[in-house]
Amino acid sequence: MTHLQILHHTIYRHDDPSADWVVFLHGAGGSSATWFKQVRFFKPHFNLLLIDLRDHGKSKDPLRAERPYTMESLVEDIIEVIDAVKIDQAHFMGLSVGTILLRHLVETHPNRVISAIHAGAIVYFTRFARFLLALGRTLRPVLPYMILYRFFANIIMPTKRHREARQLFYREAKKLTQRAFGRWFTLSTTLADRLARMHTDAPNVPMLYVMGSEDHMFLSGVELQVGKEPLSQLYVIPDTGHVCTLEAPEIFNNHVLSYLQSLKGQPQDTP
Repeated sequence: MTHLQILHHTIYRHDDPSADWVVFLHGAGGSSATWFKQVRFFKPHFNLLLIDLRDHGKSKDPLRAERPYTMESLVEDIIEVIDAVKIDQAHFMGLSVGTILLRHLVETHPNRVISAIHAGAIVYFTRFARFLLALGRTLRPVLPYMILYRFFANIIMPTKRHREARQLFYREAKKLTQRAFGRWFTLSTTLADRLARMHTDAPNVPMLYVMGSEDHMFLSGVELQVGKEPLSQLYVIPDTGHVCTLEAPEIFNNHVLSYLQSLKGQPQDTP
């Protein structure tokens, strides 16, 4: 039997072993390093598990890369890690494409999810987004992947305020191989119709969506979706874009902490 290593992950254990776990899922082209502004803040409150998704960061197992690139397979990658760490239930925090995987995890493994935090969530592809994906499919065979990645990143995060997020994702994306980028891009192009089916039923899991007011590609879809989900809340951070975790970390961290504390009926810190 061929042995597959589980995804690379980093654990920060709380002094209190009974503290809840928070599992972090980064976006496409990123890595667990993109959560660095959250790690220091949440360490005093929770056990933390940061996962490098397949082919990202230090998750470079060549055998795993041969497995199907489907949402089901990628979510099972995550379940393998939390099983190995012996986590029964956790709060999950996803970013960008990581929120798509998180939503599928909520729907397929709701017993493992205490709550789900969606930062820069993607719940719907607009006509413009679909056009961009179609353009990318046409150009991918002839352009180096970093040119395409920069093109999409500049559309999603276009302003000077988004520069730090763009630069961090550029650095992390350079660690991908051309083949890995192709696999993830192909997966992304299949998600438009899949997303519509995923968001038909309201999940029985508390969910918080945190979006930037300048997230022009995805905010409107999230606003519509939250209205259909009784257990969901939306918090919009002014003057920030798609990667609100990096652009407004203090506001993001404090609001998420207050939300998580409210689920347990704990006294909330003042943001």
